[in-house]
Amino acid sequence: MTLAAPPVPERNSDLTPPRAVVIGSGFGGLAAAVRLGARGYRVTVLERLDAPGGRAYVHQRDGFTFDAGPTIITAPFLLDELWSLCGRVFADEIELKLMDPFYRIRFDDGRIFDYNGDPEAVKAQIRQFSPADAEGYDRFMRKSEAVCKIGFEQLGHRPFTAWTDMARIVPDMALLESYRTVYGMVSKYIKDPFIRQVLSFHPLLIGGNPFSVTAIYVLISFLERKWGVHSAMGGTGAIVKGLVSLIEGQGGDIRYKEEVAEILVQERRATGVRLVSGEEIAAPVIVSNADAATTYRTLLPARLRQHWTDKRLARAKYSCGLFVWYFGTKRQYPDVKHHTILLGPRYRELLHDIFTDKVLADDFSLYLHRPTATDPSLAPAGCDTFYVLAPVPHLGSGTDWATAAEPYRARIARALSETLLPGLEDQLATSFVTTPQDFQDRLLSYHGAGFSLEPILLQSAWFRPHNKSEEVDGLYLVGAGTHPGAGVPGVLSSARVLDTVVPDASTYA
Repeated sequence: MTLAAPPVPERNSDLTPPRAVVIGSGFGGLAAAVRLGARGYRVTVLERLDAPGGRAYVHQRDGFTFDAGPTIITAPFLLDELWSLCGRVFADEIELKLMDPFYRIRFDDGRIFDYNGDPEAVKAQIRQFSPADAEGYDRFMRKSEAVCKIGFEQLGHRPFTAWTDMARIVPDMALLESYRTVYGMVSKYIKDPFIRQVLSFHPLLIGGNPFSVTAIYVLISFLERKWGVHSAMGGTGAIVKGLVSLIEGQGGDIRYKEEVAEILVQERRATGVRLVSGEEIAAPVIVSNADAATTYRTLLPARLRQHWTDKRLARAKYSCGLFVWYFGTKRQYPDVKHHTILLGPRYRELLHDIFTDKVLADDFSLYLHRPTATDPSLAPAGCDTFYVLAPVPHLGSGTDWATAAEPYRARIARALSETLLPGLEDQLATSFVTTPQDFQDRLLSYHGAGFSLEPILLQSAWFRPHNKSEEVDGLYLVGAGTHPGAGVPGVLSSARVLDTVVPDASTYA
């Protein structure tokens, strides 16, 4: 497909490189800045917070280091590629450690399943639950591999800017059974209800309901097996810091505490941005790493929007919200793995409460992150750093988190004390929480959703807000709310798409 280049502005008389403005410094925005810098743009990143990272912001409290959001690194070749664009080597600057197990999964009855990339080890554990499902696991992974090769390796970095782009892949999507849900696809191969949970929980890591998101997301199982699940020494924040170093090394700059009030447009072409301070920055290329719904609802006037109208955005389905409790302990819990999934007594019913009824249930399933299992430097000597995350309804539930947060945290603390972290409440050295209200107020996420639009079939690929804006020329989107979607590989791939849809800097020379 040949993309039409945007109108060429007047030649820059001083021959300085054309400017590109990136709104937001999450993984997608930072990766976009690196890629644009490598293609000759003079990049300015505007971040409303006081430090980079967006959802990958780093909190420092009482000697403890907390990654605010992403903790799992898969497909590390996407990071290798960014460093290579700058003539540097990722592994020389940042150390990734392969997790084993990838996750320890604890069922409500206390049984344990250690999930990793070794098929024989996984099948040995499957046989303890359901011997007949071991062969089904092999068949499921063959399907996951087929989906990954097309859905991620071939389509993850390709733009969907026209309906014909979608039409071309319909045969492949039908062959891959994308019309199924993740849970439905797993159930085709696996009969045991516990193993179905093990193989279907992954969409929750990107804000999707396994019972409603497209089966394309079964690709995550093979993606993890092929490239592994890694953690960065120094925390995910070390990668954010490294990306900032790449941008600055290219001559780009990142301005903190700078909030964009409006994307400036002339004759349906983006020409720059206006900051809350009133300052205007002219640029022929604007990349928004802000929440996709917020980009359209607040940064572009309604009169310019024909596709992503307020009505359409309000009608869309959004991911779950996230309740995250960050805490440091005075003692260590050496038996707790780096990544633990604690599944509650209900699976389908709890997810129905969260995504459909939007009810804050009394029970929960949890993701417990203990990075000091791998990197003790993230806590004072003899201590542990943790966060525990619970999927919850987004703000469409009407939950008043000002009053609900502490009782909910206390219920989680009791559950952890009774299972993995005995005596937890007496061992707390520091503690704070983030709720969907914080996602809305601090990260400007519509409805306080943790991952923007829910990745159901009719909100994927061409049906998702496009990387090349449908509304105005010169505006591009990266991050969880655009193609290919949420998760670190997804948002890094969204920046990779820009290589196809953003004209070379020479266009504006």
